[in-house]
Amino acid sequence: MQRLMRFSGFFSAAMVMIVLSPSIQSSPPAEAIRSFHASSHLKSSHSVSNFSFRRAPAFHNAGECRSPKLEKYTVCNPSLVHVAITLDVEYLRGSIAAVHSVLQHSRCPESVFFHFLVSEIGLGALVRSTFPELKFKVYYFDPERVRNLISSSVRQALEQPLNYARNYLADLLETCVTRVIYLDSDLVVVDDISKLWSTKLRQKTIGAPEYCHANFTKYFTNFFWSNPRYSTVFAGRTPCYFNTGVMVIDLGKWRRSGFTRRIERWMEAQKSSPSRIYELGSLPPFLLVFAGQVAPIEHRWNQHGLGGDNVRGSCRDLHPGPVSLLHWSGSGKPWLRLDSKQPCPLDSLWAPYDLYGHSA
Repeated sequence: MQRLMRFSGFFSAAMVMIVLSPSIQSSPPAEAIRSFHASSHLKSSHSVSNFSFRRAPAFHNAGECRSPKLEKYTVCNPSLVHVAITLDVEYLRGSIAAVHSVLQHSRCPESVFFHFLVSEIGLGALVRSTFPELKFKVYYFDPERVRNLISSSVRQALEQPLNYARNYLADLLETCVTRVIYLDSDLVVVDDISKLWSTKLRQKTIGAPEYCHANFTKYFTNFFWSNPRYSTVFAGRTPCYFNTGVMVIDLGKWRRSGFTRRIERWMEAQKSSPSRIYELGSLPPFLLVFAGQVAPIEHRWNQHGLGGDNVRGSCRDLHPGPVSLLHWSGSGKPWLRLDSKQPCPLDSLWAPYDLYGHSA
């Protein structure tokens, strides 16, 4: 597995394309595990039929991996790496590319189990046709569970209920799944996901790359900081910004500590407060509960902000240092910019994982 080492600047894209070539792996394919939790609340999305993805190649475990023929790959198998991603029509192309990137760079792709969170039907069948051997399960997230808790945000996409599904992973996933990697839909992984999986959380519930140089105060309003009822929540902590698009979560600790309800209480406080305490969508409640209590992960695992800001979506450069994950957080998404023939230079690093469209 080749690593993407230190580089910076827009003109490094061509060099990076060479580094990101897939590794060759061989081993007998594993039987795919697929499941779908049906619900009477599910609504069909007619626009799903407008999507067509090429079938991905089969990805097999390298020699040092456990043989899939000797393992019973149920969701509770302790040797699995668990990855959770949301699926919706608007970001479906990004989600498929993210899955493709994880498989392509994993030494043991047959040992990765995906948990897809959806609020509409038809998406599981699409995943199955694109990745016939993928181990995955689809979970329904009811939008009504959070709809009345969501406040307006600077960008409408941040107000979508599925953005909040990550708060409910501990409820949705089987209790035997005690750790999961959560990934946003607008990223690609260019390193072995098992390295991220092996993160030592120690006594923390979540791990994520932290950015302590960022101005943490801007994530909350002046009303919040001027009101001790709210601002004292950070007493005894040294809070730092972290991006919730890449997290390693100890679901066992999460369940025992009731963190879902803690996040909901802050969303309720925002709704009941005489003035707003934050402006962004699902991030601030996470910061209120976890900032200053996060297990640090190397920055290479979230080179975020490649989608620009939440308004203009302007082009961005990479942060200095090595790269294991490229994240187009912000309003600019690589598939939209590529289709518009106005891509940013770094969007070319996302393109090799795009499976959208018919095969030639």
